[in-house]
Amino acid sequence: MRKIALTVAIASTLALAACGGDDSASDTSAAPGGNQTAAECAAGKTLTEGTLTIATGNPAYSPWVLNDDPASKEGFEAAVAYAVATELGFEDSAVTWVRTDFDAAIQPGKKDFDFNLQQYSITDERKQTVSFSDSYYTTNQAIVGLDGSAAIGASLADLKKLKLGAQVGTTSLAYITDVIQPDSEPLVYDDNAGAKAALEAKQIDAAVFDLPTALYVSSVEIEGSSVLGQFPASDAADADQFGMLFDLDNPLVDCVNIALSTLKDSGSLDEITAKWLSTEADIPVIK
Repeated sequence: MRKIALTVAIASTLALAACGGDDSASDTSAAPGGNQTAAECAAGKTLTEGTLTIATGNPAYSPWVLNDDPASKEGFEAAVAYAVATELGFEDSAVTWVRTDFDAAIQPGKKDFDFNLQQYSITDERKQTVSFSDSYYTTNQAIVGLDGSAAIGASLADLKKLKLGAQVGTTSLAYITDVIQPDSEPLVYDDNAGAKAALEAKQIDAAVFDLPTALYVSSVEIEGSSVLGQFPASDAADADQFGMLFDLDNPLVDCVNIALSTLKDSGSLDEITAKWLSTEADIPVIK
């Protein structure tokens, strides 16, 4: 699985991410000031003293978390979580994992975690009920189809004529409706598993996912499928920026942002990204 995870996202993702947006989408109320370290900032701000409680999906999928085991530190988000924990002053043994459903974690109310990594795109709508860290990963959307799909070699205008599908509540679905604007309503599924099943059953011509997920789906999960293209990050829907999700106005947000800034400045975040989300594949840009 390590070998697979190392090859399921493309190097061009990193280049596109650089032009997809900045960290201004974060939900912090004020920039951390002075020379305070992340660990100093985090003191006394976690749910349980001396413990950092992190949430992930139920289940969690590769390449974000390998083998549904975040404590292994294997997978992009698992590795990022432990890197942030270290900056916050928590040893690996002081990290506790909990599981949440994707939609449930966005709902208003107190959380049973300090922060949640589950490929949450930072959006204004979500910021009404939860807070986000600065972005730890920026991606764009991509399209997956079976061998012989009508979407092969298609332009954006060609895709309007096809039957497309995506998971409900995702930026992928928003991309279909807001940017592609197909002639017929897209099919909407409760989760990515539903979209994949529809693709395999040929109920849709193609499915839209974020790029890393698209590459994993085509490389590992659906035989005879491929990533047919990636969409420019500069389009109206823009690129996804993934942020760590917190209870609304949680003071720990500032501390995590200090940690992320340190990891970015040192190059550590780039190294984690390159390890888990890089490949030499060449996916065409759909125009």
